Formats: sequence, structure tokens, C-alpha cells
Amino acid sequence: MSLADQVLAVNDDLPIRTDKPVHSGKVRSVYWLTEADSRRLIEEKGYNVKPDAPLAIMVISDRISAFDCIWHGEGGLKGVPGKGAALNAISNHWFKLFRENGLADSHILDIPHPFVWIVQKAKPVMVEAICRQYITGSMWRAYSKGERNFCGIELPEGLEKDQKLPELLMTPSTKGILKGIPGVPEVDDVNVTRHDLEANFEAFNFSSKDDIAHYEKLLQEGFNVISKELDALAQIFVDTKFEFGYVTDAAGQEKLIYMDEVGTPDSSRIWDEAAYRDGKIVENSKEGFRQMLLNHFPEPDILLNKDRMDERFALARDNELPVEALMEVSKVYTGIAEKVTGEKIVLSQNPKAEIIEVLREQYGLID
Repeated sequence: MSLADQVLAVNDDLPIRTDKPVHSGKVRSVYWLTEADSRRLIEEKGYNVKPDAPLAIMVISDRISAFDCIWHGEGGLKGVPGKGAALNAISNHWFKLFRENGLADSHILDIPHPFVWIVQKAKPVMVEAICRQYITGSMWRAYSKGERNFCGIELPEGLEKDQKLPELLMTPSTKGILKGIPGVPEVDDVNVTRHDLEANFEAFNFSSKDDIAHYEKLLQEGFNVISKELDALAQIFVDTKFEFGYVTDAAGQEKLIYMDEVGTPDSSRIWDEAAYRDGKIVENSKEGFRQMLLNHFPEPDILLNKDRMDERFALARDNELPVEALMEVSKVYTGIAEKVTGEKIVLSQNPKAEIIEVLREQYGLID
């Protein structure tokens, strides 16, 4: 069996019973179950949700995105072996720790297969909740050009690249294009201040103004839980992105939960601590892949300049990356997943066939 066969690149063509279009994102595809199947599973499996809550099957892929593009390799390699299973395993581990620490639930109700989550429908908070413990990446680029105010927070003079910040910073940005909010440009992923959130909490999908403090508490506590665990593994939790939403439980109680993924190499920067002490940055996250792309192409500005998106999409479409580059990413993702979970990431021989079998035999979702 070739390496390409072990990669789940296309994940929106599974024969899961659904009466709605399949939503396919950069990495995950979502299949909304029929009302009858949702009700049946809630009853059969005893999920803590309302009897009529809409459920979905979320299938991860091994695709790799960076700079808003999907990349592929030579020899028909359309993703990174082991990446999907590694991402899910890491998220599952952190979500479990959050529950054990009394923080909040997640949207995940069940894990039928390493590539698959059964999730409940949540009302998303339209904020990318970003937490930063070190100054690096886009924040450093802006700081080095003289910017000092980030999301209403004033940074001191004299900070150096990659140094630890005086305190953990929360720098939220918009999730999607939000319209009609004073002072907030109508484009995706723009920084917002705490004042913006408070003054327009309904436009950001918060149920109440008090929930802003609650989301900040969950963000900070979640960050600290992961940071402490990684610290014990000689890894530094540099920065991350969380997403939140609202669900209603079986008792009819609305609650704020974590959703999407948390603490993964896709949504976070993780550095090797020993290397950092020696003045070097060794990435255990997607950042290493981004750097490889910037060095691989003669004109890195295409990848950094949002005014050149057409050229960027063409670059990703028309260029096959070396297999070694994707295997290096595989090593990073599976390596950090095995460190975090303490369990081996086993490459599936045929992930699609396995998913179909388990969803047919144990969940009755495939005819």
C-alpha cells in the first residue's frame, strides 16, 4: 500500500446518511444527521443534550493548510500521514483534562474512530479567542514596526523577539465577517478590544455581557491547564486560539463550551524548552511548515501579502512539495501527539473504509 493511500485527503464523500449539504472546511468536513438519526443516537447513547438537539459527524482529514491554502506533495500525496489522527488525539486529551479540572464541556459527544467526532450543534461565539504568552509571529512583526497597542492592551517598549510577555495576553479577533459593529472593519480576522465585545456583545453572539468575563476565564484557565502539562513535558505553550459556543444540555440549561480544536499544532505554537534556553526556536507546531514554505519559494511576499491571494492560490495549486517536507511535518505532529497523550499514533491502512465500517455497524448511520 502506498503512502498516498494511508492519507485521508478527501473527507466529504462518505456515504453518511444526511439530508443537508456536507460542509467541508480546510481540514474537517461536517455531516449533519437527519432529525430521526439525531434523536435515535441521543436516546441510544445517552448523550447529555436535549432530545431534539441536532447532531453532526465531524470527520478530520490529513490535509495541510497554511497561509489560507491547501498544500500537496509529490507522488499524489494530498496530505500529511498521521496528521488527522494526531490533531484529534491531542484535542481529545485536552478536552478531557478541561472536564476533569471543572472548566467546561466541549461540543464532542462521542469518538467513534480516531478521525471522527460526533458533535452537538452549538451557537458559535464570533470571536477567535487568542492567548499569547510570548511575543512572536504576527504580533512581533507588528511590534517591530512600532505598533504598541494590541486589542486595547498597551505593550511596553524594549521587548525582544520571542521573549516571554510580562503577562498572558488575550488578543481576540473576529471570526468571519461581522457587519454593522462600530469601529470594527467588515473583514475576517480583525483584532477587537474588550470594549468592542462589551459594547456589542449580542453582535458577537454572546448571550450576556457577563459571559465575556466567563469566556476570558475559560480561555485563561484552559491555557494554563495545557501550559502546565506541556511544561512537564519540557515544551513551552507559546500561544493558541480557542473557540467557544453555546449549547443546551438535557436539563434545558444553556452553557458556554469549548468547540473546534484546542492546543493542537494547527491552532497553537509549541516550542521545545531545552532549545529555547539555548537561544534557539524548535517548533513542535505548524509554524515549522510555514517557515519551510517561506524558504522554499523565491518570493515569500506572495505568502505574506493578502493583496496577492490569486498568486498564492496558484502557488499552492501548481506546486508539489517534496515528500520529505510533508514527512517532516508528519514527524512533528505525531511526535507531539505521542508526547502529550502517552500513546502511539498508528497509521491507518485505509481510514475511509474503517470509518464507514464503524459508522455502519455501531451507529447505524450508513445504509
